[in-house]
Amino acid sequence: MESFNELNISKQLHYAITDLGFEKPTPIQAQSFSVIMSGKDMVGIAQTGTGKTFAYMLPLLQNLKFSKQVHPRIMVLVPTRELVLQVVEEIEKFAKYMTVRVVGIYGGTNINRQKEAVAQGTDIIVATPGRLYDLIISRAIQLKTIKNVVIDEVDVMLDLGFRFQLTNILELLPDRRQNIMFSATMTDDVNKFIHDFFIAPTTVSIAVSGTPLDNISQKAYRVKNFYTKANLLKHLLKQKEEYKKVLVFVPNKKMADLLFEILEGVFGDEVAVIHSNKTQNYRLRSIENFNAETTRILVSTDVMARGLDLHKISHVINVDTPNFPENYMHRIGRTGRAEQEGTSILLYTEKEAEAKKAIEDLMGLKIVEIDFPEEVEISKQLTYEEQPKVVEINNPINVEDVGPAFHEKKEKNRKENQGGSYKRTIKQKYKKPKTRGDKNYNRRKKGR
Repeated sequence: MESFNELNISKQLHYAITDLGFEKPTPIQAQSFSVIMSGKDMVGIAQTGTGKTFAYMLPLLQNLKFSKQVHPRIMVLVPTRELVLQVVEEIEKFAKYMTVRVVGIYGGTNINRQKEAVAQGTDIIVATPGRLYDLIISRAIQLKTIKNVVIDEVDVMLDLGFRFQLTNILELLPDRRQNIMFSATMTDDVNKFIHDFFIAPTTVSIAVSGTPLDNISQKAYRVKNFYTKANLLKHLLKQKEEYKKVLVFVPNKKMADLLFEILEGVFGDEVAVIHSNKTQNYRLRSIENFNAETTRILVSTDVMARGLDLHKISHVINVDTPNFPENYMHRIGRTGRAEQEGTSILLYTEKEAEAKKAIEDLMGLKIVEIDFPEEVEISKQLTYEEQPKVVEINNPINVEDVGPAFHEKKEKNRKENQGGSYKRTIKQKYKKPKTRGDKNYNRRKKGR
């Protein structure tokens, strides 16, 4: 599709698209439009950065008629607070020339303010499942008017343990509704979720997760351990002209804080960190400063960066090698967006070599390996996870693997404790009836 003019959309949406500078729809936007407009259930499989938000909001806004009713008609579910704020902002841009009320619902803030906002009336609710469920059970939100439900980044939501809230929310919604789901990967969990709640959905699949983006240059360094990775990272990031805007991925919150502390000692205010233990204001400020290029380096966990609209990233550096190859694809998809060139760097240890091979098998190509720079110090310091574990031979898990000091229990001590002879006699005398219908069995036996 060459232009948005080929889509039958209102003048108000055309004006907004022109203001945003969009010239032609992305593949996911072009293929989703007619399916969503028809009212059918839809499953969209597309990588991060392919314009998924606009793909579902464009047809939904086209179908949304002006109304003064209080209760919402469209519900959008996303996994994180940052994504709620981002999607609300995007919808407000798309609906710039329309009268559309949008409310964002998420945890970590005053629930009473959100109840008040909903009570004033809204057309679209964008929410995280946990806080939305809280508002539903407190009867602050009525679901009877919901016509369209969008579940974005559903694979992340299931990974985060939101299945309970998602299931309960969907079961409370009207039977006659349109379900729209977007996911970057099609896992067994996602398949089961679709089977449980969707009715003969149309699947739109764009850029399968194993397909590397052509405009991303991929490199890898074989590194001894975490602290050597940190030394290499410091060495690379000192090249400020090349590493203009860098997103650094780590496996968890603990490693994010540790790496941030190391980098902050060298780069100061140029580096920021984002993960779920940070306050809402700190997280938002970190994202804003990174997008405004006030900070050059952002350290993040997988979940926090998933789906966020981070602009013009020059490099994605993977400090760990993801166990699931699809996660690597999501990570590198943060760079090389909007037809710009990008670079991905993978730092892997000997233990992570197998995970690296799984990534290469999925993509069908070898990641170019770069020689480790001689000037970078190889650290002997190990993290707790890297330290060799001491096995206590006198406290074994498997008896067969222990040394000669261990001995088996004597036969008399192996017997099961049945509570003493008195308890056994009483149990035998007053045991349960043989059948449920013969309630007087014990009484008759006692009288014999």
